[in-house]
Amino acid sequence: MNTTAKPTIGWIGAGRMGFEMVKRLLEAGYDVAVYNRTRSKAEPLAERGASLVARPVDLADRDIVFIMVSAPKDLEAVTIGEGGVLTSDAKTPGIIIDSSTVSLAVSASIRSHAAGHGSQFLAAPVSGNPSVIAAGKLTIAASGPRETFDRVHDVLTTIGRSATYVGDGEVARLVKIAHNVFLGVVIQSLVEITTLTERGGVSREAFLEFLNDSVMGSTFTRYKTPGIVNLDFTPTFTIPLLSKDFDLGLAAAHELGIPMPVAAATAQLVSSAMGAGYLEEDFAVLLLEQARRAGMELVSEDVHVKSGLEVGADE
Repeated sequence: MNTTAKPTIGWIGAGRMGFEMVKRLLEAGYDVAVYNRTRSKAEPLAERGASLVARPVDLADRDIVFIMVSAPKDLEAVTIGEGGVLTSDAKTPGIIIDSSTVSLAVSASIRSHAAGHGSQFLAAPVSGNPSVIAAGKLTIAASGPRETFDRVHDVLTTIGRSATYVGDGEVARLVKIAHNVFLGVVIQSLVEITTLTERGGVSREAFLEFLNDSVMGSTFTRYKTPGIVNLDFTPTFTIPLLSKDFDLGLAAAHELGIPMPVAAATAQLVSSAMGAGYLEEDFAVLLLEQARRAGMELVSEDVHVKSGLEVGADE
C-alpha cells in the first residue's frame, strides 16, 4: 500500500450507510472508486468525485477495498463469486475491510480466501445510521492483524469518530452482533416504558425529554426520540435486519454457552412485528406493536424534537 500518499480506496455497496461513508472519504480528498449492484444509486457519488466501476473485480488494483453489504450471500458474491474482488489472477487489493454484519463462520471463510490471494483482511462492523455518519459520530470495531489495523487507522477515523481494535480474527463480528442485540433489547424496553407513561397521562415528548436528560439518556435514545414522538418510522435499520442479528446473537450464545433470556424474549417480539407486516419501517416501529398489545391507538404529537445529531451538537 502506498505509504507516502493517501491510499486509493475501492468501495463495494453504496446503500444508505455506504453512501454516507463514501461521502466522508471524498470530502477528505481520497480517491474512491465505487461498485454498487444498482449503479444508479451510486451515480450521485460520481458527481462528488468518485469513479464508478461495473464489477467488484474492477477494484482489485486498489490499496484498500471496503465492503458494506447486507447479507452473507452478498459478501460471498462480491468477493469470491463471478467477477468478485478476489477473482483476479493479476491483481489483488492490499487490504480488504468488511463492514457487513455477517456470522463469524462466513467472515472466517472470506478471510481465508483473502489470505490465499495475498490480501490482508479486517472485519470492521460499524455502529450508527446515515444520520450518525453525517454527524461524524459513527464508531467502528475492527479485528484482524493489529499491524493492518494500525495502517488503516487514519482512513477508519476519517469515516467515523473512533475505531477500536478489539482483537484477532473475527471477534469484531461478535462485538457487532452483541451491539445489535442490545439495540433491540433497548428499543423494546424504551417503547414499553414510553407507552406506560403515555397511558398514565404523560406525553411522549415530555417523558423522553426527561429520560434523555437523565443518567439513562444516551445518543441512541436521543436520536430515536423524534421518530417515537412523531411516529416517523423512516427506516435506518429495519425489523428484518434486526431479526437477523438476533438470530446471529442467539446462535453465538448457544455455541458459547451463554444464557440470554431477555434477548430471547425480545427476539420473539421482533419476530411478531415481522409477522404483523412491519418489513420496511425503522425498528422503532416496535412502538406501534407495543401500543396495539396495550389496546392504545397512538397519534403523532407533531412537535419539533432535536435528535442530538444536528450539526454542532455536543458529542
